[in-house]
Amino acid sequence: MTTLTADPRPVRTENLPLRQRPADIVFLVIFIAFIVTCIISDSVEGLGLPQVANSPNLLVQWNFWYASNFDPLYQSHPLWLRFISGTSAFAYVIFYVLLNISLVRGWNWIQLPSVIYATMIISLTGIPIFGVELFGPAGQATPNVGVFLAFNLPYIVFPLLLLIRMRKPLPFTRRW
Repeated sequence: MTTLTADPRPVRTENLPLRQRPADIVFLVIFIAFIVTCIISDSVEGLGLPQVANSPNLLVQWNFWYASNFDPLYQSHPLWLRFISGTSAFAYVIFYVLLNISLVRGWNWIQLPSVIYATMIISLTGIPIFGVELFGPAGQATPNVGVFLAFNLPYIVFPLLLLIRMRKPLPFTRRW
């Protein structure tokens, strides 16, 4: 009687090059854009800079235009929103840089941080902000749901897609 034993040597799986992972190219573009928006928008709110039309700070002016037209909650500066925006501006942005490098280099260790990030941003950012903007009282709810969603829905949709992408170990060894 012959007993079959498993080969004790670990199986090495090779990563696919980025050009063979089209979803990761999309993620690369989107998360580069997220870095830019963290600097433009979240840093202003996270630092608690007053959003006024006549500010000498161009980033404040851009945020004022958006908030005064479409996002009264963002303009009202509640402390909890400053914490959420500050987390985005000063913590998530570091993740975005690491994620983009990992996408290009195929660093599979980014899987767990991606799952943590996606879970955090959906639950700790998406639910409270979307809840207030869509169902909150007058003066905090958005007057224009379509524009609000156009500006903000990508910050929920793409983390959710990233969570799905990173659902299995060694994400860069497969196309999706």
